[in-house]
Amino acid sequence: MKLKVGIFDSGIGGFTILRSLLETRKDVEVYYLADTKRVPYGNKDIEHIRFIAREICFWFKDKNLDALLIACNTTNACALDILEDNLEIPCFDLIHSVSETVTKNRIGVLGTSATIKSSYYKKIIESKKENVKVIQQACPQFVSEIEKPNQDINKLNLLSDLYINPLLKENIEELILGCSHYPLIYNVLKNKIHSNIRIINPSAALVDKFNNTFLIPKKDHYDCISQDNIKFFVTAKSEEFSKKVKYWLEINKEIKLVYLRSND
Repeated sequence: MKLKVGIFDSGIGGFTILRSLLETRKDVEVYYLADTKRVPYGNKDIEHIRFIAREICFWFKDKNLDALLIACNTTNACALDILEDNLEIPCFDLIHSVSETVTKNRIGVLGTSATIKSSYYKKIIESKKENVKVIQQACPQFVSEIEKPNQDINKLNLLSDLYINPLLKENIEELILGCSHYPLIYNVLKNKIHSNIRIINPSAALVDKFNNTFLIPKKDHYDCISQDNIKFFVTAKSEEFSKKVKYWLEINKEIKLVYLRSND
């Protein structure tokens, strides 16, 4: 019997979580919802993000999910309580998951403006580990650039320098990619830092936590990524999203257009 799992993000950032999930197990049926009409979330105010979170809950409510994987750091930082209280199923979030993997004392966090403004990463990590200092850096232009069908590598390089250099000046020892979109440009970011600085992808930590809660059947083993039990839903631009699914995941699936209660 397959586990019904919901994955939610504003766009393609959740692909990092979906890939990690599919590479570790095949006993899942995935509902992937991307709010492509309102991407990016990172520049919206907190009340707007909380309003959207309520809509997300309403949409997932009748899907009979076993768990929700929150692929959007911004929603995680600003509205985790809404998702947990309304869905009443296990909600696996990036920030709490990755906070358990921190090993050093000077931690850099790259995130959206809303995530950084909430200081949720800082609060959670510093509450769990003594003598740790979290230095945060907002990256307001990253998501829009990463979402573009044809990425401008020169622009991404310039933005990476702009966002990472302040953290390097703080002598960080670990760097958390505090937006699920950022691992999609991992190689660009890796080239900006010294090899002794560990880059942490919260997506891997989240999936590890999920797999430790819902144990993988012993008879299962990873052969190849299966696309049979994945359903994609978007709130706009279904054809464009289909191309992104093919490019990033090498999956050719129907993309269904859905309407939340109020796509403002």
